[in-house]
Amino acid sequence: MSQRITVSGMSCEGCEESVEEALTAVSGVTTVDVDRTTGAATVEGSATVDELVAAIEEAGYEAAEADA
Repeated sequence: MSQRITVSGMSCEGCEESVEEALTAVSGVTTVDVDRTTGAATVEGSATVDELVAAIEEAGYEAAEADA
């Protein structure tokens, strides 16, 4: 299942990497694509949106489920 999460606060490649690492560590995540220019992360796998948002926020960024 693919899920899109909006991410605020990413300003550099290091930020993208931090968010990607946080999402990859969530159980059930199979692939992650983070793009700071669009302020979004697309995640494939069985993790819930709440788990993904919590991981991003724990990494120090603001996150929310993207509007469908």
